[in-house]
Amino acid sequence: MIETSLERFQADVIDASMQVPVLLDFWAPWCGPCKTLGPMLEKLEQQYGGRFRLVKVNTEEHQQLAQHFRIRSIPTVYAFVGGRPVDQFQGALPEAQLREFIDRLMPNPSDIELDTALQCIEQGDLAGAAEHLRKALALDPANDTARMTYAQVLLDGDDAAAAKAQWDALSAAARQDPHAQALLARIEAVLKENTLPPAPALEARVLANPADLQARLELAQHFIAHKAWELAFEQLIEIVQRDRAFGDDIGRKTMVQVFDLAASQPQLVSAWRRRLSSALN
Repeated sequence: MIETSLERFQADVIDASMQVPVLLDFWAPWCGPCKTLGPMLEKLEQQYGGRFRLVKVNTEEHQQLAQHFRIRSIPTVYAFVGGRPVDQFQGALPEAQLREFIDRLMPNPSDIELDTALQCIEQGDLAGAAEHLRKALALDPANDTARMTYAQVLLDGDDAAAAKAQWDALSAAARQDPHAQALLARIEAVLKENTLPPAPALEARVLANPADLQARLELAQHFIAHKAWELAFEQLIEIVQRDRAFGDDIGRKTMVQVFDLAASQPQLVSAWRRRLSSALN
């Protein structure tokens, strides 16, 4: 527990809340309920072992801070997370309600593992990412974001079957997300690649008969499996331009899915979105 001031507020509250939740307790020496709440918060800060930080403001000594937060009654407690106030209460709550209030501020352990996994992915450490994602899912099997990320990591690690199993375990709502649908398209492309004719044979078929839309679709699936987005777009746009009805408009639908898969290349996606729009109009 620390007492803060206007001069130290940035470091004591804003900066500190970027690391752990901060409870900002406005109190005064003459306030009866403050004498109940203050010691209880101090006790909980010790029991939580640094998982949140208690910062106190004596409203008699630091009236500018009290005015800034428009304090009308005390005790008033603000909760800061990530540099901003996210919740508050007034009065001396019972300990059980205080614990509930504090627990709502605590980061989900599964999300912490997910964040670490994302950092591993940025560093190119897929094995480390997979380990943290497994931990995230063990902590919270309903963490769809972690599960979809794990499916992507497995797919990038050439284990499409395991990626499909993770995709199948997503919630029904998560499966409808456009990013999930795009991921499924690539998983299926990779799984299907081994059943397709070899890419050179398909290229020969297209060269001999440009209207062979099935060959173009299968060739696009080869390219999708290998993240060759532009080559896939070239085949899919031909399908759209030659026959919108082919495969229940599968050329356009697949292009839309690949737009999500290729999101890391916004200029490429933008250019092909314009070409698709022109083809449709």
